[in-house]
Amino acid sequence: MANRTLLGCTALVAMALTGPVLPATAAAQTSARELHAGTLEVPLNKSQIVTTDRAINKAMIGNASVADVLPLTDRSVYVLGKTMGTTSLTLYDAGGRVLAVMDVAVGPDVNSYQDQVTRLLPGSEIKASISGSSIVLTGLAKDPGEIDRAIQLARTYAGDNVVNLVGVGSSQQVMLEVKFAEVKRSIGEEVGVRGFAGSSDGTFNSAIGPGASVTSGIDPISGLPANVFGVSDITNSFGVFGKTFTAIGLNFDAYLDVLETKGFAKTLAEPTLVALSGEKASFLAGGEFPIPVVQSGRTGGDNAVGSVTVEFKPFGVSLGFTPTVLGDKTINLKVEPEVSSIDPAASIQLNGISIPGLQTRRASTTLELRDGESFAIAGLLQQDFQTTVNQVPLLGSIPVLGALFRSTEFQKGETELLIVVTPRLVAAIKPEQVVLPTDRVKDPDAVRTIMFGEAYDPKPAEEMQASQAEATEQVDDYEY
Repeated sequence: MANRTLLGCTALVAMALTGPVLPATAAAQTSARELHAGTLEVPLNKSQIVTTDRAINKAMIGNASVADVLPLTDRSVYVLGKTMGTTSLTLYDAGGRVLAVMDVAVGPDVNSYQDQVTRLLPGSEIKASISGSSIVLTGLAKDPGEIDRAIQLARTYAGDNVVNLVGVGSSQQVMLEVKFAEVKRSIGEEVGVRGFAGSSDGTFNSAIGPGASVTSGIDPISGLPANVFGVSDITNSFGVFGKTFTAIGLNFDAYLDVLETKGFAKTLAEPTLVALSGEKASFLAGGEFPIPVVQSGRTGGDNAVGSVTVEFKPFGVSLGFTPTVLGDKTINLKVEPEVSSIDPAASIQLNGISIPGLQTRRASTTLELRDGESFAIAGLLQQDFQTTVNQVPLLGSIPVLGALFRSTEFQKGETELLIVVTPRLVAAIKPEQVVLPTDRVKDPDAVRTIMFGEAYDPKPAEEMQASQAEATEQVDDYEY
């Protein structure tokens, strides 16, 4: 590689030195562009040899700290790179006339780097050149992964001084097919007892059950002030039974409420996203709910201290992914799926405003797949158990009869979420390949609509399949 660069620089010098020797006045009129022999790239602490077809009487270097020049023969000089930078080399003949002027760039060893690229990245069109103390990469790469490997290799020669000007030959588009499958199952049982007991003469009264209370009120019979016993209302129950009876000298009003719930739900979402290699795409199927926010630490304007603003938080099925297509058509994929729903059980009360909470299942992973391969994110299983027993102390612990003095609630819920992701490499299609649902509907005919009431006239499915096959065949025969 060094020999080829040297021959190129020598050719430039030879071109500048060919032709008859000009008089001093003519040489003074020769433009600097005609005398300029190009740029000589010298790796740091390495050398290049400049050879001409005419005798060199004197060679001058602009900055001796950047490069050093030593004569070898009357037609060649030795240039050594000392420090990174640029300078100029001027060659004179025996008559003091300028033979050639060339720029000397001392920098990283791009020749060795180019050999490494050829060996480690076969078929690569990435080229390297020196710019000051940096390596400038140009050309085209097959994919972003090849660019990344070329940059990592260049950093071994120039550290962080790498300028990337490499373009991607053709953009890769990745389509991501995602399936969300969620199954919910819930079981609930509730048995409650409520009742009143009192003596006939009114000297003893009681209330048993959830929400038992005693308040001051008016006796409905005598109209005199009296204490009123009560329990919470029975609502949203499936069965309520009541019985009035007398036992052990007391009058009883007993009510039994029973409820058993069983629920099963299945949700499925199948979003499809397309993104360029290296770019992020996102998807949300759901909505947003408002959250009041009290402003603090601000004065003036609409958001003054104490004012309330509303922010919206998203919920539902969301997906974010960033694909990167590697050299062997492997797809490096960063996936961030999330499923969230409003959970009234997690709501809070703030200044009389109910703010709902969210039940969220979120995952984030990075992996590599080939075109059409799938992977599943499973194990997102959630189980909830809740048991509540309310009873009268001592009486509720009596075997069998204690059931009359307690209320029991049992809740059990199971939720499982499965996410299946399939990436595919895709390319644009021709308009002739696109078949719309409206293509099956012919234009309406006024006479048939009036006479027979036909609002539309669909084409037969066989005709649609034939036209689609013909369009595909035409596209396949098209020369790209």
